[in-house]
Amino acid sequence: MLFNSLGFAIFLPIVFLLFWAMPQKHRWIVLLLSSYYFYMSWNVKYVVLILFTTIVSYVTALILEKTPREGKRKLCLTLALCACLGVLFVFKYFNFFTETVVRLLQRFALPIHPVTLKLMLPVGISFYTFQTLSYVIDVYRGEVKAERHFGRYAAFISFFPQLVAGPIERTDNLLPQINKKEFQFSYENASYGLKLMAWGFFKKLVIADNLGVYVDQIFNDVTYYKGFSVLLSVLFFTLQIYCDFSGYSDIAIGTARLFDIRLMTNFKSPYFSGSVREFWTRWHISLSSWFRDYVYIPLGGNRVSRLRNCVNLMVTFLISGLWHGAAWTFVVWGGVHGALQIVEKQLFGKKKLPKLLVFVPVALAWVFFRANSMTDAIYVFSHLFTGITAPKEYFLAPMSDFDWTIKQICFLTAPVMLLAAYDHAALTGDPIETISRLPRAGRWAIYYVFLLTVILLASFNAQEFVYFQF
Repeated sequence: MLFNSLGFAIFLPIVFLLFWAMPQKHRWIVLLLSSYYFYMSWNVKYVVLILFTTIVSYVTALILEKTPREGKRKLCLTLALCACLGVLFVFKYFNFFTETVVRLLQRFALPIHPVTLKLMLPVGISFYTFQTLSYVIDVYRGEVKAERHFGRYAAFISFFPQLVAGPIERTDNLLPQINKKEFQFSYENASYGLKLMAWGFFKKLVIADNLGVYVDQIFNDVTYYKGFSVLLSVLFFTLQIYCDFSGYSDIAIGTARLFDIRLMTNFKSPYFSGSVREFWTRWHISLSSWFRDYVYIPLGGNRVSRLRNCVNLMVTFLISGLWHGAAWTFVVWGGVHGALQIVEKQLFGKKKLPKLLVFVPVALAWVFFRANSMTDAIYVFSHLFTGITAPKEYFLAPMSDFDWTIKQICFLTAPVMLLAAYDHAALTGDPIETISRLPRAGRWAIYYVFLLTVILLASFNAQEFVYFQF
């Protein structure tokens, strides 16, 4: 079930009414049942996977808390991690692994055919797997107590607003909210949630989905284009991926507010960063902090030699790239970000750089993220500026594409400027709260203009969110 679908528009009000009509002690049941229905709307059979990882992590945490011997605790933790990651490996990485091994062996003249599995990637599997892993590891470290109530724990893992594409919530933030004895409805909280949802839909429907049409046309047949067409598609995807993913996070966080639950912030104006390091404290914060706490710091973080710290950074970002997708393009994308941080740290330390100097390499790195293959990515980089000085070759596409692009640029200039203004204001405050404090006339004028913009420019084709594939 997509956020930007008629089904969700019907589903959410029903769940909202049921939740607040239910007695306090039973409201977690509404969250649990609605979350599992939400997940099963994609594929009923794959609910077994989330149930399996939920049961494994739940039981493991209870055993860890009752086991005093460190050796047995480590064994128990290892088995749980292998079980949860094993499911993720089979469904997401098995084919990639076997094909890579076969190609490597074929280099040594060993003719072996790859064994592949015809499995559909379950939506959200990377997200809820990491959420269960962090829970088990936190219990092992003694940072949180194991949850005794299985139903509430299952609601914590499957909470529908953030189930499919995050934020990847931490135990100490979300689980106590699922467990609280009294949920308090407030008009201010619900109003803020709806406004944040509206902003998320604006980013998704008005900007991301419109830009995505052009991006898909170029990248799905990239060798047909060069020059300005390719350069424009790189810029468009840089905006598309941000508006698509942060738009999802805004909708998720806003939806949770309707149920008196506060999810963690996942984006903080990342394209206004003064360094690549800062970019990763502002982009997909729930994932970057997850890798910091469960990969980078356990490897030694920055409490080691300079060389070892560089290795730790690179390993962390290579794994992060692989988390995003089972393809070498994602691994290279992660490696590029790791390399950028290493170079930046050695040359500039903690100095802030001009924002454009950070934006450009981040935008170019997205080529690896979006390209369908390494061959396509190399083609993009080698043809970015080919023919760009020849006016007649600015758009090496049919005239209809030229007309379409001009129209899109004109139509989307105002929304993109609004996005930039919002993100810039978000650096020092909360734009939604700022607007809410304006006099009624000014406030409602903004709301009406915003609504009119969405009606005129939104794409209502219910396109999937980009991060659903991860």
